[in-house]
Amino acid sequence: MPLTPVITEHWDDPELYTLAGYQRYGGYRALASALKQEPDALIGQVKDSGLRGRGGAGFPTGLKWSFVPQNDGKPHYLVVNADESEPGACKDIPIMLANPHALVEGVIITAYAIRAKEAFIYIRGEVPAAIRRVANAVREATEAGFIGRDVLGSGFDVNVVVHAGAGAYICGEETALLDSLEGFRGQPRLKPPFPAVAGLYAAPTVINNVETICNIPYIIDRGVDWFRQFGTEKSPGFKVFAVSGHVNRPGIYEAPLGITMRELLDYAGGMRNGGEVKFWLPGGSSVPMLTAEHLDVPMTYEEMAAAGTMLGTGTPMIFDTTVSVVKAVTRWLEFYKHESCGKCTPCREGTYWITGTLEKFEHGHGTAAEVDTLVELCGQIMGRSFCALGDAAATPYPAALKYFRDEFVAATTTPADEQFDPVASYVFAEAVAR
Repeated sequence: MPLTPVITEHWDDPELYTLAGYQRYGGYRALASALKQEPDALIGQVKDSGLRGRGGAGFPTGLKWSFVPQNDGKPHYLVVNADESEPGACKDIPIMLANPHALVEGVIITAYAIRAKEAFIYIRGEVPAAIRRVANAVREATEAGFIGRDVLGSGFDVNVVVHAGAGAYICGEETALLDSLEGFRGQPRLKPPFPAVAGLYAAPTVINNVETICNIPYIIDRGVDWFRQFGTEKSPGFKVFAVSGHVNRPGIYEAPLGITMRELLDYAGGMRNGGEVKFWLPGGSSVPMLTAEHLDVPMTYEEMAAAGTMLGTGTPMIFDTTVSVVKAVTRWLEFYKHESCGKCTPCREGTYWITGTLEKFEHGHGTAAEVDTLVELCGQIMGRSFCALGDAAATPYPAALKYFRDEFVAATTTPADEQFDPVASYVFAEAVAR
């Protein structure tokens, strides 16, 4: 399946991040077209396109927009979730660095469609380069008359604010992000009410991922039929895949939904040193792992679900046979334990106990009984926490046990580092050796 560069098409242009560079390739043409249409017509186009959220959940974007109540007398808000912090995920930050005006144009069009006069782009605080790029794009768009009062003479007013977070994984959860944006500690809210009804400042709010919003200008400019020629019926369009791990050419590959991991692996130059795939994760560490037998499963939302995992952020991590599954899962759980906000008991206590038990296995001190006790612990978290962080923490172990139970049994007597040389698994092993 061929690559389909759209968002990434002109990333080789070093001036693409500027207004002049973006406009050389038709930038803001979609905005001029959108402002001549009724907002409901734009929502209908996005619905018809079948665009699904690229932040992980894959919820239909147009449907989410349509949930915002109209003529309710309240202000409406658009919030862009640019707090990319999922282990293994690296596609939103490169987009903001290389093509920030696609995000800004998408923000303006989306705000117009949902009748919002205020939009916020919430960017992870640890990436100041991306914050500066997006802030500069907003400034240029404002000076050009694309942001502000009476945009392009349409009578539409919009203000766009770039907000830097303080670096908390939990703020990637949409309601925790809203609390952080309002100046409170980032913790998830109980739902319902959902943000579309009572979000930022208790007003109707749409929250979309960076990549989702970047699709909007291209859909409006080129049409629904153009967009739907890519992908599948239930997962239309293209996706920015960020391939990492033990591959020869880790990087960004934009391809139609439905491409297989084997095809992406070929684009990434295959496994390093001619190694074999041991396991891989389609979308960051919070989705269940798959093995080499799943390399030919189409990477769509529905096919990944049928295989027992999720497409997630579409940022596959591939691991070869040098890696200890026990150690990998332990590292992920240590991350979730550290990043748990502590608001709800299942996640706060569950991540502590799962991590503690996994660390025993890593050091060769686990017991046969604890192999199955961990499954029970994960079951006590899954579906019982305030937000998806608890579910993410409860996901890696059951999938790992399904495919690699023998490693956990072996870890009851032999430390992971004795079973697998840790240096051999390093992505930059050669540099470490030197």
